Amino acid sequence: MRTVFRQGRPAGRGHRSYRRGGALALGVALLATLGLSACGSDGDDTAAAPSATASFAPGTTMARLHDAGKITVGTKFDQPLFGLKNLSGKPEGFDVEIAKIITGALGVPTDKINFVETVSANREPFIEQGRVDLVVATYTINDKRKKVIDFAGPYYVAGQSIMVKKDNTDITGKESLAGKKVCSVSGSTPAENIRTQVPTAQLVLFDVYSKCADALKNGQVDAVTTDNVILLGLIDKDPDAFKLVGEPFTREPYGIGIRKGDTAFRTFINDTLEASYRDGRWAKAFSSTVGKVEKSTPTPPPVDRYTS
Repeated sequence: MRTVFRQGRPAGRGHRSYRRGGALALGVALLATLGLSACGSDGDDTAAAPSATASFAPGTTMARLHDAGKITVGTKFDQPLFGLKNLSGKPEGFDVEIAKIITGALGVPTDKINFVETVSANREPFIEQGRVDLVVATYTINDKRKKVIDFAGPYYVAGQSIMVKKDNTDITGKESLAGKKVCSVSGSTPAENIRTQVPTAQLVLFDVYSKCADALKNGQVDAVTTDNVILLGLIDKDPDAFKLVGEPFTREPYGIGIRKGDTAFRTFINDTLEASYRDGRWAKAFSSTVGKVEKSTPTPPPVDRYTS
């Protein structure tokens, strides 16, 4: 999936523009980010502890969140390995750990993160309406979404694949989906890919992928399609029921969604991600989540500091 980048426009309402306050904001943001490399983690929490020395330019999103001492993060609650609500009612997974790395750099403690369930169809609305401060939710960066929100990252690159029942021999890849009932979720990139690449497939849409897995298990659909790592998480929960077939047929760079035009905040998040690549926090977050089924730890993708 190629991504075409466009030239910039000024920051949106309620945010200082990068041109006016960006230089100072980026300087203090980078210092705060780099200062995290010496921080450890407590227990099973793979994110760095909050920075005690974080300091940001007045008027920036970073200063607002740091001074408030709390943040609201949109993520998914039904996707094993990335964003799944556990038995204690707390979300866990790679997306959750990436969010903790970002919030730690802001000086916000883990217990002050308000995780809000954010399904594929409401990610952009939640950001635009200010219901969340950022979204980390297997969120593919693409040009259509970049018209209404901004992305930091990517922090991971997945690829769309296909899951079928363990005893299925009819479907061997994307080319086998013609005429089949294929499940995905509303508002997702995988659903749009099937709609355009396999127009004769019967697309069945739910709001979350766990419902697709249930429909596959019950024989209501023939296949489920989304990114390979999401499907691996579903298979990990029920290995006797499902399997992957074929090879991934797209490239899906996962980014962190924020309000359109907040260039200083996006730069801060990108700086924080790059620092986590260097000091091992990213690799630790991966190995404790996705790495449980994807045994080799990939090289983190370079962040894309596009202008829009």
